[in-house]
Parts: sequence; C-alpha cells; structure tokens
Amino acid sequence: MSQSKPNILIRIWLGFWRGLTAFRIAVFNILFLLVLALIIGVLFSGDDQLVLEEDTTLVIAPRGIIVEELTGSPMERFVNEALGSEIPETRLRDLLEVLEQARDDERITQVLINTDQMTGVGAGIMIELNKAFRRFRQSGKPIIAYGGFMGQGQYFLASQADEIWLDNEGMVLLEGYSRFRNYYAEGLEKLDVEVNLFQTGDFKSAAEPYVRNSMSEADREASELWLAELWQNYLEMVAMNRGMPVQVLDDLTRNFSDYFWQARGNMSEMALERGLVDRLISRPGLRAELASRGAADPNTGYRRVVHSDYLAPEIPSLAPGDRIGVIVAEGPILDGEQPPGSIGGDSTSRLIRQAARDDSIRAVVLRVNSGGGSAVASELIRRELMALKDAGKSVVVSMGNVAASGGYWISMGADEVWAYPSTITGSIGVIGMFPTFEQTLKNIGVHTDGVGTTPLAGALRPDLSMSEEVRQLLQTFIEATYQDFLGLVAESRQMAVDEVHEVAQGRVWSGTQAQARGLIDQLGGLEEAIASAARIAGLGEDYGVTYVEPTLEPWQQFLTQLGANALVHAGYEPTTPAWWSMLPPELRRSVLNDLRLIKDQARNGRPSVLAHCLCESPM
Repeated sequence: MSQSKPNILIRIWLGFWRGLTAFRIAVFNILFLLVLALIIGVLFSGDDQLVLEEDTTLVIAPRGIIVEELTGSPMERFVNEALGSEIPETRLRDLLEVLEQARDDERITQVLINTDQMTGVGAGIMIELNKAFRRFRQSGKPIIAYGGFMGQGQYFLASQADEIWLDNEGMVLLEGYSRFRNYYAEGLEKLDVEVNLFQTGDFKSAAEPYVRNSMSEADREASELWLAELWQNYLEMVAMNRGMPVQVLDDLTRNFSDYFWQARGNMSEMALERGLVDRLISRPGLRAELASRGAADPNTGYRRVVHSDYLAPEIPSLAPGDRIGVIVAEGPILDGEQPPGSIGGDSTSRLIRQAARDDSIRAVVLRVNSGGGSAVASELIRRELMALKDAGKSVVVSMGNVAASGGYWISMGADEVWAYPSTITGSIGVIGMFPTFEQTLKNIGVHTDGVGTTPLAGALRPDLSMSEEVRQLLQTFIEATYQDFLGLVAESRQMAVDEVHEVAQGRVWSGTQAQARGLIDQLGGLEEAIASAARIAGLGEDYGVTYVEPTLEPWQQFLTQLGANALVHAGYEPTTPAWWSMLPPELRRSVLNDLRLIKDQARNGRPSVLAHCLCESPM
C-alpha cells in the first residue's frame, strides 16, 4: 500500500518553520557566545598588565599630528583601525601624562624621542610640551632624540632632548611659518556656480577662497603680522632648548641655502656642522648605543617600552572631593550632534550640562582649539556656559593653537580667558554664503520656472539666481549679527562697542597681540587655566581634575570592536580614487574642509551664518 506525500503547500510551510527555527537557534547561540566572551574579557582584563624591567628606555614616538582630542567616535576609530585607514593622531594629554608618570618611575632610566612618524604640532601645543619636558628634565634622566627627516615640528620636539641624533642620510629643514590657501573662484566660475557672499569687516577673509583667486592685501597684512610673532616664538623656544643664541638659529633659517651649498649638498653634514644636531648615526648604531646606555634586548636591540603601551589606563576617581572639569572643544563648530574632533551645538552643550549636574565638579575649564563655524551653534554653547556660571560654577577658557571667530565666540561665557602667546585668536566677524546653480543646470539642459504667492517665495532655491532684494536682506542680517557679536564681546570684555570694532572686523591676532588689545585676560597654558579656575572657585590646593567627555563602557567597547572586525571579515573596503590617495593628507583635508562649506550650504537649502576664520596654527 503506497504512502501519500503531504500537500506541496504543507511541505513549504513545514520547511519555512524548520528554517526559521534553525535561524533562531543560530542567533541565540551567537548572542550567547558574545555574552560569554564579554564576561570572560571583563573577568580577566585586570590581569593583562604591563610588566617593566629595570633599565628600560621609554620611547616617545608620536604618530601624525599632536591634537587635543582624537577625531571621530569610538566606533569610527575602531573601524578605521581595523581597516588600516585610521587618522594618524596623538593626543597631547597622553604625552603629558606619560612624561609625568615616567619622571618618578625608577624602571625608566632614559628616554628616546623618535620623530619619524610625527607630521605636525601646533604652536600652542608646543608650549605645553616645552613645559612638560622641562619638568621631566629635573629628574636627571637623559633624553635622546632621533629621526630621519625633521621638519620644524619634528625638530621642535627633538630640541627637548639633551642630544639630537640624525640618521646618516637624514635632513633637518626649517622652512619658517607660512599661510597658503587654495582659491576656487575660477574653478567655480567654470562650473557656473554663483557664490552669493555676505560678510562684515575689512579683514574677514574666511570666504575669500570662494570669490578670489589670490590673497587680498588686507589678509596679507594681518597674516604677516601674526605669523612673524609666532615664528619668533618658535625660534626663541628652540634656541633656548638647544643652548644657542637665537640670532644664530635665525641666521641658519634665513641663509639655509647658502649653508647647504657650503656643505656640498650633504644635508645631514650641514645639520651637524651648524649645530642643529649632535651626532649622525644609523638605526643599527642607534640600537647598539641605547643598549649600551641602558639594557640590551635580544628582540629589539635595547630594552624599551613605547609611550602608548606605557601609559596607565585612565581610572575614574570614585572618591568624593572637589574637582575641576575639563571640556575639550576642538575642531569646526557645527550644528547638532557631532563626534569628538568636532564641536557640536548639541553635543558640546550636553557635556556642559553634564558638568553642571555633577556636584563634585566645582569649576569648568573649556579647552578651545577651533577656527569657528556655525554662529548659531556658537551662541548655543555660549549660553550653556552662562547657565553654568549662573549655577554657581566658575568657568575659565584655555585657548589652544586656535580660538578664533566662533572659537572666540564660545569663549565669551568665561570668567577668565587664558591663551598662549602664539594662540591664533580674534577674527571677530561674520560671513554668510549661499551658492546657486541655475546656470550650471542650464548648461546640461535643466531649467527652473514656476510661480509663488509672495515676492520671497522660492527666493532661497539653489537652482535660481538670487534677487537683489534677497541679497540686500541677507547682507543686512549678517551686519546685524556682526553687531550682536560686537555687543557680546563688549559686554564680556567690559569694553565699548566702538573699541571692540577697532580690533574686530575679522582681524586675526596672536595671543600676545590679543592681550594687549583687551581680548583675553592672561597668557598661559592649560595648567595655569586650571589653577585659576580653582582659585576663582575657592578650592585651595586640594582638588582633582577630570575630563568631561562621552565614554564607552567595557561591554560597549567590546561590541564596537566586534562590529569593526566583522566589517573587515565581510570584505568591506573604503572606496577612494587612486589619484586622491596620492595627495598629501594635509592637502586632502584642507580641500575637503573648504569645499564642504559649499556642499553644506547647497544641501541645507538655506544661507548659513558663519563665525569662521579658516585659519590654522602653522606647523
């Protein structure tokens, strides 16, 4: 007797449920393994500690640019690291902590500064490093610096050492400070893009790249003034570190080519003859010499620990007590939520409110390193700082490499403002920009037409040319915003509006120049600003310092790393044109930042009011 088979629909239905059950079991198994791995990682994470032996050399080898805050969210950094495309950066406070920690560590007997992977350091951060190395040298531990190519940023770091050793085939090149920008007017004209620009102040040059093909005379005059002062500061610091008269170093930089020819084209010999370095040595020779001064190691040549491995993990203090909260505001000022490395109107304001709710934080230091951006976001952050002061907490601003335009705007909510002599600040002015693409579209056969109910209907469409009426309205609005900016500065600095206007108009000043004009209170770094905040808050000497920042819990870090690794194993690769990858990273970043302003205005469909400087600390 034959057995009948189930109906085809029943077989499909049963197969579906069997497949769903298998999928459900697989998902729960994966989740179980993830939780198990997380528990094991948490239980055993405390056992993976660095063990140092005696006579260890601490290697300080910064990667990329030395910054106040690493760029991107933790997830972005994990993904970029897994893909091998991370942004090379080294956090300043990590280097400062390493030097402080190693000073009293008897296992660390000498320090090697390796400059080969470093690409730049801003003028303000140089001063912080100078002070930190000066304190470290009090320990009496020798410092050696070594590198192949040393530009002025690398050479500044090397000048902290007792001896500078250069590779036999290396070179030292001190170019001097400069300020060059890309100008896009002709390119935008070829694309038939009309850049409608609205600005205030004779020196407000932030938007010049979009409407000119060269630097204006006003921008040239202002730039020459603050660049000369920053360069003089650099020469004085390096000359003092090297124990040579500043005139000798100045002569070397001004007559570099002559000395180069005298050395018959041998850059390393020239550096040695002129006292820029103390010794020429190969990498094998370097390893042998450090081993003889410290301790040998069969794998690395000499016993060593790299600063990133030596750095002790940050453990939040659970003990009650008064603290100073430090909030880092680095990068462009943008609206809304922004990851670290940018300043967000909402995200930075949230950190300020977080400090306000923490009863143990008695005062806040806002560490500003920004050339500005959105005026709306800047004002939002300033008001949060004012609310923090109203809550009874003192606020002090510490300006880093740059605190100009919007970076200056957010500094006006402070009880006191500190800056380095070489800080780039000021640039008190406002611009507005709105690109239109009507002619660009016509070139490809796209036309725009229609009707509206009022004279302003459709006035801010990027596919229509801007009318003269709207142009005048926006210019008036920008001028009114500039007057508001002047008024806020006058109120915070206790100056007359006319006095502020004299030093404003978008003009950039150094920290020294800004103090002489009443725009800041004191010259000094982060440490001095923190001490001042404690004094204003009446804390005496007994207080702690904590950074107020978004952090990930250990389980969040684990899942984030897992997701990043999953992308790699899935074969994900970032798509970047080969020709673009060939450009130097700094040039890519500069062009992208400039053109992003055009893109953002077009995408938003509305003119933005920008307190932007487009100025960076020379490196």
